[in-house]
Amino acid sequence: MVVKRVGILYHPLIKAAYALARELEKSINSRNLPVWICSAWEEEQAKAEIQSTDLILTTGGDGTILRAAQIALITQTPIVGINLGKLGFMTELSAGEAIDKLPDLLSGDCWIDERVMLEVTLSSVEGSNEAPRTFYALNDVVVARGAIARIIDIEASIDGELMTNYKADGVILATATGSTGYSLSAGGPILHPQAKEIVLLPILPHLSLAYSMVLPSTAVVKLRVNTYHQATLGVDGHINLPLSTGFLVMVKHSSSRIRFLRIHPRESFYGSLEKKLRGKRVK
Repeated sequence: MVVKRVGILYHPLIKAAYALARELEKSINSRNLPVWICSAWEEEQAKAEIQSTDLILTTGGDGTILRAAQIALITQTPIVGINLGKLGFMTELSAGEAIDKLPDLLSGDCWIDERVMLEVTLSSVEGSNEAPRTFYALNDVVVARGAIARIIDIEASIDGELMTNYKADGVILATATGSTGYSLSAGGPILHPQAKEIVLLPILPHLSLAYSMVLPSTAVVKLRVNTYHQATLGVDGHINLPLSTGFLVMVKHSSSRIRFLRIHPRESFYGSLEKKLRGKRVK
């Protein structure tokens, strides 16, 4: 992999993230490589720069990477996450080693870690003229109750066959990447990052199906919302939309992938897992 142009996306609410982004920008410029820098929250501005970019560096945490994934989706530009957050399951480098490891990243002395994504289609109630909308999730898709603390009814079908009616705070569909996030907090299993299966589990179910399921990569899941109160659709934690009775959320594997550039050994996942789950920083 030859890196000719670099983009840097930083978390705008973390001062250290911006400071590190500027330090990286200066170091890349000293190597006579073009580089652009942008807040990860400025999606349209970043997308205008992405076409001829060979590598994206993010300074922040996993949330910054999730926003970067939306930007890198079309071009599948590789991402390297630099952790200034708490856990950093998706990040590759600590802030302290970013500058030292930069020459290895720019020389292409790395390997590509490809992750699956979910494609989410939101359809409004029958009879509405509103066109379906499509989103993409690297981590998870959540259909859940809104501000009012009452359970909602979610009719779930898989591959066209009705499975159950969840009466719960919500339902999570997670990728392997997202299996260490909200899904894990709700009692779901941890999948290896390269796994292609989909995790399906309810959030605090009441007198309904309570266990999680691991679905094959070919599964198509439909969730139909039935509620007297407003519900929400969350995609990767930063795309949040209101739902009402009759809305249909269809989730399946996307043909698109997100690519991470890695310099640590491929076998490092198991060695670092316990430390990350305990909230320790991994160097």
